[in-house]
Amino acid sequence: MLQVGIVGLGGIGNNHARCYTDNRHAKLVAVCDIIRERADKAAAAYGAQAFYSVRQMLKSGIRLDACSVTTAGIENGGDHYAPTMELLRARIPVLGEKPISNDVAKARRMVALAKKQRVRYGINLNHRFTPAAVRAREWLDEGRLGELNIVNMTMWINNPNESSPWFHIRALHPHSLDVMRYFAGNVERVQAFFKKGKGRKIWSNVQANLLFESGAIGPLTGSYDAGGSYGLETLELVGSAGRVIINEACERLALYPRFSKEVEVYEHLGGMIGFADTFPSRIGAWIDDVRKKTPPSKVDAKAEDALKVQLVIEAIIKSWETGTVVAVGGV
Repeated sequence: MLQVGIVGLGGIGNNHARCYTDNRHAKLVAVCDIIRERADKAAAAYGAQAFYSVRQMLKSGIRLDACSVTTAGIENGGDHYAPTMELLRARIPVLGEKPISNDVAKARRMVALAKKQRVRYGINLNHRFTPAAVRAREWLDEGRLGELNIVNMTMWINNPNESSPWFHIRALHPHSLDVMRYFAGNVERVQAFFKKGKGRKIWSNVQANLLFESGAIGPLTGSYDAGGSYGLETLELVGSAGRVIINEACERLALYPRFSKEVEVYEHLGGMIGFADTFPSRIGAWIDDVRKKTPPSKVDAKAEDALKVQLVIEAIIKSWETGTVVAVGGV
């Protein structure tokens, strides 16, 4: 059984904790937060040992086979760097929260250190771990969609929070852009437009057009000023032989053949009821990667994938600032 730890015990950290606790292959043994009350509360809730710094946790001698880093910070990704680097230097596999970092230079250093140390380093890009996404990818690989032409992604939630001008694109859309890359591969160029919502100080709405290296094209439409009880995420894959639609990340999957009326539809594939179910699915895959000793380069949703997403995000921002089509930088 793997012994795991968590750094950062806010809402997402506690979500990770519940997933580890419910997984028969893992035991949560350490919880770490600079806010002592959070660490102490989590330790009592999960039967783990509390620590107040990564250094203290590492010096304690406690065995850690893997560790989640679920800190927050600016744009929900500002505080991942320091604890991740400490853990990677100690050769402890890390599952980080998205975004990997909203500072690309720091993200590059994190990825480089993991490679140097030959340590598994994944990111919680959980939307690609739904049975619906996996089945759709199988259909694509089997040729049932033909040549992929268009990847159309809509993702929005009600989020009134205000921080940096780019909070929305950097905090929410690592998810949507990772799903688009999961199906269409690397992004070559982008063109983007932003709009501030009513009363907003931040760019809370975005429309980005993507050209993939494969030749596929795709729009991303995102907002922090929309949402509701339904319609938070819709993915459409349009190929030369068929079309796939995934609603709500995991709730409904449909395949529409181009030359047939026989539609293939699944509701709650794999028993996944809603978005909350994507966390145990993703964390379960991470646990499997660690315990089965998956080579770091083969880890699903590895840190390098998250870095590539951040490069797309920075290109989207640059496109809006310069009014031009922008080439996406390489890793």
